[in-house]
Amino acid sequence: MVLSLSVVAGLVALATGLGFAHRALTGRARRVRTSIDLPEEVVLGTDATLLQFSTEVCSPCRATHTVLDALASERDGLRHVDLDITHRGDLASKYNILQTPTTLILDATGS
Repeated sequence: MVLSLSVVAGLVALATGLGFAHRALTGRARRVRTSIDLPEEVVLGTDATLLQFSTEVCSPCRATHTVLDALASERDGLRHVDLDITHRGDLASKYNILQTPTTLILDATGS
């Protein structure tokens, strides 16, 4: 009986730890200090660019597009670019896009 409770408590603790680790690593903003090789259809803003990766069937992508588009229209020098990766698996693998919407914030040089 004590062994069973110990095993269950250990599994609960392990699952909780793994859950916290997954949460800490997924969907979080990370600063990257490198320039990326952008597709030719991306035109950068003079100050910054919000580069959004989305898919046809992603409903949060539409809401994100609306918010980022409104933000870009309010600020001079800020541009919003939405790349649909539904049929562009090359972009998904190149930029390691695992879920949509994914948004990159680029400066005027593309970093």
